[in-house]
Amino acid sequence: MSNQELQHKVISLVKNQLKRFKKVLSPDFPACSEREVEGEVDQTVREGTLQIALHILRNMNQTDLASTLQTKLAPACHQKIKSTLKKKFQRINEGISYHGGSTILNEIYTELYITEGGSGEVNNEHEVRQIETASRRPATQERPINCNDLFKDTAVRTVLTNGVAGIGKTVSVQKFLLDWAEGKANQDILFIYPLPFRELNSVKSRKLSLVDLLRLFFTDIKQLKPADYYQYKVLFIFDGLDESRLPLDFQNNESLSDVTQSASVDVLLTNLIKGNLLPSALLWITSRPAACGQIPPEYVDQVTEVRGFSDPQKEEYLRKRISDQSVANRVITHMKSSRSLYIMCQIPAFCWIAATVLERMLSEAESGEIPKTLTQMFTQFLIFQMKHKDQKYHGKCDTDPGQTREIILALGKLAFQQLEKGNLIFYEGDLRECGIDVREVSVYSGGCTQIFREELGLHLGKVFSFVHLSVQEFLAALFVFFSFISQNRNVLEHQTHSKSTVTDFLKSAVDRALQSENGHLDLFLRFLLGLSLESNQTLLRGLLTQTGSPSNCREETVEYIKEKLRENLSPEKYINLFYCL
Repeated sequence: MSNQELQHKVISLVKNQLKRFKKVLSPDFPACSEREVEGEVDQTVREGTLQIALHILRNMNQTDLASTLQTKLAPACHQKIKSTLKKKFQRINEGISYHGGSTILNEIYTELYITEGGSGEVNNEHEVRQIETASRRPATQERPINCNDLFKDTAVRTVLTNGVAGIGKTVSVQKFLLDWAEGKANQDILFIYPLPFRELNSVKSRKLSLVDLLRLFFTDIKQLKPADYYQYKVLFIFDGLDESRLPLDFQNNESLSDVTQSASVDVLLTNLIKGNLLPSALLWITSRPAACGQIPPEYVDQVTEVRGFSDPQKEEYLRKRISDQSVANRVITHMKSSRSLYIMCQIPAFCWIAATVLERMLSEAESGEIPKTLTQMFTQFLIFQMKHKDQKYHGKCDTDPGQTREIILALGKLAFQQLEKGNLIFYEGDLRECGIDVREVSVYSGGCTQIFREELGLHLGKVFSFVHLSVQEFLAALFVFFSFISQNRNVLEHQTHSKSTVTDFLKSAVDRALQSENGHLDLFLRFLLGLSLESNQTLLRGLLTQTGSPSNCREETVEYIKEKLRENLSPEKYINLFYCL
């Protein structure tokens, strides 16, 4: 037989086998009702054959067939976990706690601008600074990437995605999971395990094996045997590294490679990230920039950054969010007229806040000036939420000033204390430290659903947070301002000056913000100075027991800021003080 004839026969054989594969893997082909019991050797041979078949199909660019084959032979729990995740992630609580309503993710979702090729280095500067810096960066320096393509490169095992608070990291994870669960993307991955750090914190003191940990969080996979964890392609998603309260001690943690061996959750994670445990598993870690340094760069294959909404995406989101398009047009025009507001709308969470305020103000007969500054925007947002609370519980718009003040100040105290510690999420212990009775926390989260959230974790426990860092910073500033105006207590200095003036108080705030190395009080300072203006105090007269600042206070504070601008400041601090003016 000639070489040509042999080649022809081999090609014919392969084509026939491919047709047979397609027939067997088609949805109409009857599945076996029951698998025969296999011996240990038979099982090993079968698994080896499967891996060879998958390898050949993928080399032939028959990726769809390979995915179908893998899915057909997957254990029943594969579909169970897909169904569970689809149910969990198909709706989004957009700025609203789980006590409130939710929106279908696919209806509201707007594609985010994500870039690849970042350094993954720690960036400690205030995140508003980072947004403002990014707005001046030429787009030609960046390579955009679609979220569903993160693991298209087979050489990539671990992806670290960073982005400022509220920029859309968690929603990107949610959309990635939903697309996978609905069969739209990444079907070569058989199991995805979303493990948010905020929930891993709740088991940080326990000793568990990786198998035990996954069974604890995902009851659908209890039938998987330890050997199965090595057989299937899996992805772990660790969302919110900045919320981690685990030490992640890569240098001193013991080495671990057995999925059945018990250890602390911290040890399990460091060994997963190092590749000692399940080296074939894919990992996706998300983080705010300041926490990225917790993962040594040698364990990260690709760094991406969620940049939030581009200018066209801002408009797309607002048009989806606001059903009346004439109102949407007015909102967009107004946003563009204020550079600071328009830049901040790069952050989806802020875009939602702005849409919430402006939609109502531009579509109803609301009195008052349309917000043009951040302080005005957040003041109106707070007022709207207080009205919403009273309408919800009392059916009227006249709020009880005493109860409202008590709730807002308790939340403000929590906001300030946790801002100083750098925390965005809190647990029951944090609330108790602040004097909030955890048994009555529903008064806070139920009454202020769009400000303060009480969430049942995906799997375990309760987690509390403000809807966005900027809301936390605004409430912190409100608490600090109220403490001084009502009690002459400067909590920034942790002491009381009987003869301290408003000007002295504001000067101390400027000094305190400038002392911060990472600028974590930058936006807080802008809000505090904004609240010192009588126009903003007037809006909050139902909340503040007394208002007003001496006529010379503003001039003296402006002069003090100008003096500071003449000092040798970093460009970031200079820019923030300039915004304060």
